[in-house]
Amino acid sequence: MANILVAEDERDIRELINFTLSFAGHKVMQAANGAEAVELAQQHVPDLIMMDVRMPKMTGYEACRQMKLIDSLKAVPVIFLSAKGQEDEVQTGIEAGAIAYILKPFAPDELTRRITEILQQIGVS
Repeated sequence: MANILVAEDERDIRELINFTLSFAGHKVMQAANGAEAVELAQQHVPDLIMMDVRMPKMTGYEACRQMKLIDSLKAVPVIFLSAKGQEDEVQTGIEAGAIAYILKPFAPDELTRRITEILQQIGVS
């Protein structure tokens, strides 16, 4: 299965995502903010990155922009997680380099289904 980096500042949500994706057979790395996500991604290049938009130290947008400037991370797909789904926010995420946007709250089985679809699209199973 895939190596997935999850960056989410809310511990309960981060743990739920970790449990859900681990149960589906994926290896999950966790970061509590955008700066940690950039650091972890450079150390252990993941197959996929899921990031909250609003995090301390560095937003998901900023982290995504930084990652897209790093050669080893340019091709790693990024998915944003957010409670807000306004068109302008989704557009900002896409412009920052994300390939998808998942709205919170989400059901664990829906998250698993979306991640499976995205991994199949990028050729990782």
